[in-house]
Amino acid sequence: MKIKAAVLYEMGKSRPYYESNPLQIEEIDLSEPEYGEILVRIHAAGLCHSDLSVIDGNRPRPLPMALGHEAAGEVVSCGGGVADLKPGDHVVFSFVPACGHCDPCMTGRPALCEPGNASNSKGTLLSGGIRLKNKNLQQINHHLGVSAFAEYAIVSRHSLVKIDPALPYEIAALFGCAILTGVGTVANTANLQMGQNILIVGLGGVGFAALLGALARGAGKVIAADINPQKRKQALQMGAHETIDPADQEAVARVREGMTHGGVDVAVEFAGAIAALEFAFACTRRGGTTVTAGLPHPAKRLDLSPVTLVGEERTLKGAYLGSSIPSRDIPAYISLFLSGRLPVDKLLSQILPLEAINEGFERLAQGNTIRQVITFPG
Repeated sequence: MKIKAAVLYEMGKSRPYYESNPLQIEEIDLSEPEYGEILVRIHAAGLCHSDLSVIDGNRPRPLPMALGHEAAGEVVSCGGGVADLKPGDHVVFSFVPACGHCDPCMTGRPALCEPGNASNSKGTLLSGGIRLKNKNLQQINHHLGVSAFAEYAIVSRHSLVKIDPALPYEIAALFGCAILTGVGTVANTANLQMGQNILIVGLGGVGFAALLGALARGAGKVIAADINPQKRKQALQMGAHETIDPADQEAVARVREGMTHGGVDVAVEFAGAIAALEFAFACTRRGGTTVTAGLPHPAKRLDLSPVTLVGEERTLKGAYLGSSIPSRDIPAYISLFLSGRLPVDKLLSQILPLEAINEGFERLAQGNTIRQVITFPG
């Protein structure tokens, strides 16, 4: 079938993106779902820094590639071997297809699925197949097994989670990455306990989701850090107790001595910059936990003395997909939203048509938005 999609042919184009147009909106061919695969009509897809990192070259992927990984839609048809989803079901995409059989999957860590991460790196579906071609019959790679900046997508059954149809698609899409990663990092990776203090560094969609998750977990004090004063103001409006500019020369001292007694119990970093991670680690107390879910360029390195880890019994952890089990966590977080305890609708900044996607990524690169969502008519 013919579909309209946003395709990246070249990384590292100059900004502003609304002039260089790194994403080309074009008609491409989508083949039928094969065994274990599902055709989904995309209704909403969020613009995320993980997409931006491919566009700007900080996270190289095989090109050409149809981008988009945070999305929600409706099942259209199913290939052979799919018995638990049917046409009309509402679904959210998970950007790591979990095979269910490798060691990480069998030990409750599907975010580390070995076949899923291997296929994501290669730009294929979990089966190893590619279902997209352009008008020149050139194969178009899949982004994280999803490629959601398109009217339709073929994905592995293992990339989908069935959801409550009462949830609007533009909100549902956020649960596939921003909320799964942000709330999951706080709840699963950091295991924030009631009454503990937390510092959240980097206030994009994921960072703000972490803020809401920390409040839902009963954090004692939530401190939000970002160099953008408008985002610090928004953090206070969303319930943060205090905010700080990490570029302030006295920022670490203010957190450790003024806002807390010796540092925060938990610090989580989502900015994807080494300086931000260093700040988060410096603000963490003795015996505390620092978690990073940011993705700087692979060549970047963190300078850290092991003496600090040992002498202060510190923990430094990474979080991918919020250490989540999507089939468990997405429905749980949706239930919290529907009950009013996780107001993630506050993350939605703007709804755009597909044709405005390059303008949207320029806004994201400028740091002037939380979460923009592409919606498809009909």
